[in-house]
Amino acid sequence: MSKKTYSIFGAGAAGLYTAWRLLNGTSNETKNDKMLIKGDVLELYDWGKYDFSKKNPGTRESGARVCTWHYKNDKNNSYLELGGMRYSYWDGTPQGAGHRLVTKTIEELDLKKDTIEFNESADPLMSLRSKNMYISDINSNNPAPYFANDYAQDSPPDDGFTTIQSVAITATSGPTTRREWCKFYEEGKINIDMPDSSIFQKGDLLKEIGYWNLAYDMLGQEGFSYLADGNGYSSNVVNSHSAQSFNVNDEFTPGTQYKTLIKGYSSLFDSLFEEVEKLAKQKGITLNYYPNTRLRSILHTKSGIEFTTAKRETPDTLAETKFCDAAFLAMPRASIELVAQATRYADKEGLDVLNHEKVQLYLESVLMEPSYKVGMFFKSPWWRETTAGSPTYPAKLTSYFLTQEGIAKLKKEKFPANYLKSIELAKNPVILNIAFNDKGSFIAAVENAIQERLTFKEEKQILAIAELDTIGPSITDMPIRQVVYFGDNALNQKEKKVYGILASYDDIQYTTFWKALELGPDTTREIPESRDCQPLEGPKEATPVMIKMLRSQLAALHFGPEADYSDVPEPLETRYMDWSLPPFNAGYHAYKSHYDLGDVQRKIRKPSQLVPKADCDIFIVGETYSNDQAWVEGAFCTAESVLNDFFGIKPIIDEKYYPFISPE
Repeated sequence: MSKKTYSIFGAGAAGLYTAWRLLNGTSNETKNDKMLIKGDVLELYDWGKYDFSKKNPGTRESGARVCTWHYKNDKNNSYLELGGMRYSYWDGTPQGAGHRLVTKTIEELDLKKDTIEFNESADPLMSLRSKNMYISDINSNNPAPYFANDYAQDSPPDDGFTTIQSVAITATSGPTTRREWCKFYEEGKINIDMPDSSIFQKGDLLKEIGYWNLAYDMLGQEGFSYLADGNGYSSNVVNSHSAQSFNVNDEFTPGTQYKTLIKGYSSLFDSLFEEVEKLAKQKGITLNYYPNTRLRSILHTKSGIEFTTAKRETPDTLAETKFCDAAFLAMPRASIELVAQATRYADKEGLDVLNHEKVQLYLESVLMEPSYKVGMFFKSPWWRETTAGSPTYPAKLTSYFLTQEGIAKLKKEKFPANYLKSIELAKNPVILNIAFNDKGSFIAAVENAIQERLTFKEEKQILAIAELDTIGPSITDMPIRQVVYFGDNALNQKEKKVYGILASYDDIQYTTFWKALELGPDTTREIPESRDCQPLEGPKEATPVMIKMLRSQLAALHFGPEADYSDVPEPLETRYMDWSLPPFNAGYHAYKSHYDLGDVQRKIRKPSQLVPKADCDIFIVGETYSNDQAWVEGAFCTAESVLNDFFGIKPIIDEKYYPFISPE
């Protein structure tokens, strides 16, 4: 048998996961010619050059749209996340919530010891229409500054999501499992009587309704503005596929247990790359890594899959023409469309899968959502209460959050077993996986559940387990939009402390605000955006005007609308990532309405399925066409499904309760 060559285009989450599972996966079949064996070749191409290790240094930390940035680019210093930041932890139970493949991968790579909590504040600070307040402040006596229908401004803004969902699901009805949600995407419909004034009516399929259209119909202009401003993400209220948007917006409800890695989220991909190198060597498989090289065009021919590449230094010039037996496009929509465009005009013999009309239709099934993030490091955590002082509106970053993991730790510490049982069963109020704003309310809830007073020792035990130093965020309708507080998280705690914040976490309409400040008032733009690959080069240093604008808005958020920018100290370092630039052209994606997204997920993985009488081993993997868009989990799930269904590789976990993509 001649040796096989598998080529992976993209060394981000999907590409590295595909390489890893091709090497460590076991076959479901006795004889499987698709498995890589000794003598075969595995190629890994990437348009960027990630800093995987000392042996493979690069321009920025690894992870594609994950990008950890350390102060002074020293991995021992404090860090910020300027891309994807976290994952939803899965407790390993058959029906437990969370990102199962990310959690499993972290365990398989022996990184569980490096995981840390990444939970949100129970009482975030908000500044909307120049009014500063905390979520807990909002009530009928102190409403948010909106004039929404049904006095919606008397409640937190996220209640708007519940109002929209009420057309089809409630707290006690509707899909709960992943399989049920996948069915809901196709069959979900408005099942309540709507007033004659409503645009949409009972029986209308949600997949045929844009989420913005539905939200406007349900909430009115002011109610929609309150939700759009107050939830922090423009991407959560775009005109996406309504049925799927219901599920997406449930991800951000209180009780979700988020985690990350102590060295930063990019360290996951360093470990994956290292494991790919190790496994290839062990198995006698040739691993060829080609940084600064991108896929240019691709065709299915009689001789195999023929593709061309281009180099970063000469992006318009053909570098090589090569062949492989299977090609994995671990790329987002924008990058795939560039490949399709070049292939369209290649004028060569072969099957041009990407440009078939049905494939193009499915490639266009997702919205591309730009994102922009700016990080800042300071000498002090000026945004919170300290012994040295406090801003007018400090971020409330200490809360109490008890999980099953915490219960297990308390058991080991000999905390009374009957107390733990009562805490687990508590209903009024619920204690597990619920964030409490302060120590007093948490202890009161515990003592109410156990019907006893805690001793000093017991109180100290349970507080130590449950106390969290959260990341915020604070939310505003100013262009900074969200602020996330990473603080001092340096591995080396002996050096002078440095405190980091994600000073602006923007998506969609707010991204262009910062783009105009990138060059300053005395500079003319010289590089066309279509050639500006800043996301591949790494976090870029902010201009003085951008820094001053950031300080001005941070001051208004934490010191009040009349505050001066000088209330916020000069930062030590400020850098940004513009994810609207090539090669990603989006921070994340969302499905459009008027598509059967389950069929899109199943077919676009191997696009030749959409071409009559065609069968070629060109595959698309990544978060773009996944069930978990905007998450690393989505990239892992599409890759896993391709390897399971088309390469006979045994699933890494049981998918009975957790289909990796929408099943038929």
